[in-house]
Amino acid sequence: MSTLGLHKLLKPYGLLLLGSLRVRPEDQVPDAAENHPARQLLMIGNAGSSFWPVFSQSPEYRDGQPDPLDRWSRHVGCELASELAGRAIFPFDGPPYLPFLSWAQKAGQVAPSRISMFVHAKYGLWHAYRFALTLAEPLDSFEQGAKFISPCIDCEEKPCLEACPVQAFTGGIYQVDRCVDYLLADTESACRQLGCEARRACPVAREFTYQADHARFHMDAFIKVKSPASGLLHLGHDFKQI
Repeated sequence: MSTLGLHKLLKPYGLLLLGSLRVRPEDQVPDAAENHPARQLLMIGNAGSSFWPVFSQSPEYRDGQPDPLDRWSRHVGCELASELAGRAIFPFDGPPYLPFLSWAQKAGQVAPSRISMFVHAKYGLWHAYRFALTLAEPLDSFEQGAKFISPCIDCEEKPCLEACPVQAFTGGIYQVDRCVDYLLADTESACRQLGCEARRACPVAREFTYQADHARFHMDAFIKVKSPASGLLHLGHDFKQI
């Protein structure tokens, strides 16, 4: 199959190929199938709210059960893996968790930002990885992305850092406790209703900013997992790309 064929498979779900990687042994990528090592890794996800119209009408979203997005991602990922004779792997399976963000960097389309998220060459901060596909045979038109240099390096105004109402990103470390306390205390805040103000302040690829209902869904899920009552406040993947 070609990359064009993959795009056609992803389009009905509102998903995109966000990066691809020619697999090396040190990448720690699971086999594509039993006795078939992975030779290519495809990073699949959304840009902006591309998947939201599909997901928000899905049985997983509507059934009231926990983790609707993870369950939808698993359903879609496994279906696509079957089409491609590969294997679907997921960032939420663990611990131990698979190194999705390390793979994303190696794929060459992202770079670190100042707010503990990756900025994408095309989609800025408004992208997320839903799953990856491992293939024993690379796509016909396989190309690994060129190295991308973060626009944050030349950004002098740093609007993302100025926008955070509780300075949760100062010192180069994401202060998750400070962020969660604020979100719990003010449920009507712009962060809670529209998504992280620091993220929304970034001038890169603003046309892909999440729509409000999509952003609220993620913030509600984030609070549910990270609130002190959950006992999960200090997970190692505190601010994953969502």
